[in-house]
Amino acid sequence: MATIPCENCSGQYPYTQVSQPLEISCMLLLIMLGKVFLDFFMLQVKQKKVKVSFMGYFCVSLALLDFILLMSISFIFYFEDFALWGVRFTKYHICLFTQIISLTYGILHYPVYLVAGLDYYMTIAQTSQFPKRGQGLLYVFAVVVIWISGFFCILKVPAIYEELEIRNRFSPYQCPLYASVQSYSVSCAMVLLIGMAVLACQKEVTTMLLSVRVVSFASQPVLMFSNVSNNNGTCFKWQLLTRLLICFLGTWAPFVLLQIIILFLGARIPAYMEMNVPWLYFINSFLIAVAYWCRRHDVELTEEMWSTDPFVSWKFCFMPFNDENTEPSDKPGRVIVIC
Repeated sequence: MATIPCENCSGQYPYTQVSQPLEISCMLLLIMLGKVFLDFFMLQVKQKKVKVSFMGYFCVSLALLDFILLMSISFIFYFEDFALWGVRFTKYHICLFTQIISLTYGILHYPVYLVAGLDYYMTIAQTSQFPKRGQGLLYVFAVVVIWISGFFCILKVPAIYEELEIRNRFSPYQCPLYASVQSYSVSCAMVLLIGMAVLACQKEVTTMLLSVRVVSFASQPVLMFSNVSNNNGTCFKWQLLTRLLICFLGTWAPFVLLQIIILFLGARIPAYMEMNVPWLYFINSFLIAVAYWCRRHDVELTEEMWSTDPFVSWKFCFMPFNDENTEPSDKPGRVIVIC
């Protein structure tokens, strides 16, 4: 196979290098161990009764793939040098497998978020119930196609694969760790959109936050916002944006702050670390909020419609809540909105 130069690969996939193969193997093993624990922890603590979605299936597949990579790394790290099915495995393959996973993760951000966004846009206001078994099979098929396409692109593109071989051949004691340009651009876009939303409805956000009260509802502490009912379409649009923004930031504000810090410092996180289950659920909530905003006039006010997000409750962004146990000092004509 002829060697094809890849002059722009370094720009598309920035990398950092770490010396000493033993330290690299230990570092990758510990990082993957922590990542797998975090993945399964998030899958365990999320709400169980939620609607099936493409992103839910993809999160499970990502956790399983991370677990397989961890087991492979652990097996190679323990036996160091062995042959399996006629193939010799050494600690060099720990770095190689991680590089392939990093490159694959790095090119899947756009397609995964696009498919998830389209899924929510089409189903967020769905009135007819599609058979769950058929819907689940469709999501499984989409997840498998995306993973196969990703690995095929990485392993079958000579410029990328041969650059990996060249770098590892001439730098046997170094392991390039690639960062994803797609993830970086998504972070920039999200921070920009959230900042624009805050600026666009800063007056409504300030007014709503000043009226916040912490009360007990269903044996749980909740935030209650008093809000004057208004049937005007424009007012409803900005009120809904405010509520969606507060709901989103109320759950994911630490993630938003972390993204701002990372972008400000210009840090580049390796792709095999950056795509993880908590990050995907963070993106998931953002996509759901965008879908609610775009389909705000078509949303059906049913209980099943609110079981879309495993971590954020969007129900009371649309439905005002009037608690009979609220204090009698509440002014008549006001509604209490929980976000």
